[in-house]
Amino acid sequence: MRGGLSKTVAVLGAAGLLAVSACGNSDDGGGGGDSAASKDVTVFTWWADGGEKAGLDGLVSVFNTECKDYKFVNSAVAGGAGSNAKQVLANDLAAGKPPSTFQAHAGAELGDYINAGQVDDVSGLYQEFGLDKAFPQSLIDNLTVDGKIYSIPANVHRANVVWANPTVLKKANLDGATAPANVDAWIADLEKLKAAGVKAPLAISKGFAQEMLVEAVLLAELGADDFTGLWNGKTDWAGANVTAALNKYKTLLSYTNADREAIDWPDALQYVNKGQAGYTLMGDWVAAQQLSDKIPDTAYTYWPAPGTAGNFQYLADSFTLPTNGQDPEGAKCWLKVTGSAEGQKAFNTKKGSIPARSDAVPADYPKYQQSAMADWKKDKIVPSCAHGAACTLGQNNDILSAISQFSGSQDVAKLQAALGTAMKSS
Repeated sequence: MRGGLSKTVAVLGAAGLLAVSACGNSDDGGGGGDSAASKDVTVFTWWADGGEKAGLDGLVSVFNTECKDYKFVNSAVAGGAGSNAKQVLANDLAAGKPPSTFQAHAGAELGDYINAGQVDDVSGLYQEFGLDKAFPQSLIDNLTVDGKIYSIPANVHRANVVWANPTVLKKANLDGATAPANVDAWIADLEKLKAAGVKAPLAISKGFAQEMLVEAVLLAELGADDFTGLWNGKTDWAGANVTAALNKYKTLLSYTNADREAIDWPDALQYVNKGQAGYTLMGDWVAAQQLSDKIPDTAYTYWPAPGTAGNFQYLADSFTLPTNGQDPEGAKCWLKVTGSAEGQKAFNTKKGSIPARSDAVPADYPKYQQSAMADWKKDKIVPSCAHGAACTLGQNNDILSAISQFSGSQDVAKLQAALGTAMKSS
């Protein structure tokens, strides 16, 4: 996430306790599972900076209290929205050197590891730790694969959020506190901003940020059920409704910054903060970024992407129990902390996400997270492909490639065909 909160590391691409390389923590011993001590719990993440670092620090503090028999060993790999870490992890797993536990997005992204026999079923731990009662059933349903669960989420992030600068919007007589009713209304507002002299009405960055915008438009235009059907095979990617939605995405791109293929999401956010753009669409790890940048909440507003109100497009950072991983009992202690009320509070108050648990106390959290917690309880939950909940790593790589090509070609028919082909791949 693909949640990270650093200006140099893309979403969900940060935070360990120390700066680390692909070889692991320089003080604690190698990455991917080379720790020497039998009580070491090697935790592999892509959290190496910013709000994610602070969140992991909080989780580790609870682990150090609750799991005194074990030693946390940081094995984070920074950068690339988690892509760097995923490649290192893939190499380690292929070499038979799994860590004690590793971070992965909950949902379909785990399918690659499940099919390769690299992660164990942790369904029994849900009963043992009481998570079957603490997590909402809708989340458990999203996590379940053929009757089994393979990870424990530490948090929940929301993907379909637009962040706006009300001062910029006033230039076009727009009210930043009120979301446009749908994508067409949003396009009309973007045109007003352009006419008012705003160079980039909608700020966006490369890669997964564009994928998130595509998903938001598809969700708005198709509705929750047909949107979810795109990922489970029940909705035809070749449909006219998909074509219409992708054409609206093309129109949205015409209001974005020319350097979109050269910047990361924190840079796009800065366009909004500095008054150079009216809006950006990005997951709610932005809330922690704004706190980190000391941006007062009076300087920005936020709401679900136009046309998606009532839908909570989720992603979750979770931890696994690798097959033949180091010190599985220590890993289980880490997993228990990950799912616990104390662990989730320590992590999420710093990370900008909300707890996966239903028994969290909203008053413990900042303003944005309180609103997200309320929506999590009442909205319809839909998955994000961009962050692993709806599609596999391989499928998502193909989708990212197609969207990047579209950024230059603007060929809707080619994009639509490529998206359908990607979802037919395993």
